[in-house]
Amino acid sequence: MDSFEEFTKNEQMEKINRFRYLNESIRKGEILFTGSSLMEQFPINELLMDYGIDKIIYNRGVGGFKTDDMLEHMEEQIFGTEPSKIFINIGTNDIGAPDYKLETLMEKYEKILVQIKERLPETEVYVMAYYPVNEVEKLPDGEWGKMLFVTRTNENIALANREVEKLARKMGYHYIDVNDGLRDENGRLKKEFTIEGIHMYANGYRIILENIKPYL
Repeated sequence: MDSFEEFTKNEQMEKINRFRYLNESIRKGEILFTGSSLMEQFPINELLMDYGIDKIIYNRGVGGFKTDDMLEHMEEQIFGTEPSKIFINIGTNDIGAPDYKLETLMEKYEKILVQIKERLPETEVYVMAYYPVNEVEKLPDGEWGKMLFVTRTNENIALANREVEKLARKMGYHYIDVNDGLRDENGRLKKEFTIEGIHMYANGYRIILENIKPYL
């Protein structure tokens, strides 16, 4: 493991530790947002205040997490909050990995949902669609930038969304397509929403919030 990977792993584990302590004093039965960086960076509580929406939402996203990571930390990312509703967005980093296979992603995603079904049988679960990307944006420097859109393509994302929708239906959960208004005329993430083609500014998350408001 190189120094950057080690730093990232240490940072992720520090976030997990923070969640563990936060979960000791939160209100049970509220709403949970969980996933990877695309969920972690969702400024949901600021947007709720802007919209005057009186809801309590806990965010347990961790940047860089894959389905494997979530499976290792279900207690901190999900079970510890004992939520009444879960909005989950996990797997985009699986799609972006060099060894990505759709079948493997779905197997691991199903394991996550099966555990939720067993531990939180009364909780409503909303499986969110993966967001589109804009692979024509300027790539970040370094190895990460070179690998950013090799497998993380809108074609692969669309295929994954179809399978995730089937999985949600199989589990008796809700699948919600939150992407209405995010795409340009070519089906890419609108460039005014995105930092580097994947992650978004608050204007993009406002669109997503509009799409999920009926489910909150």
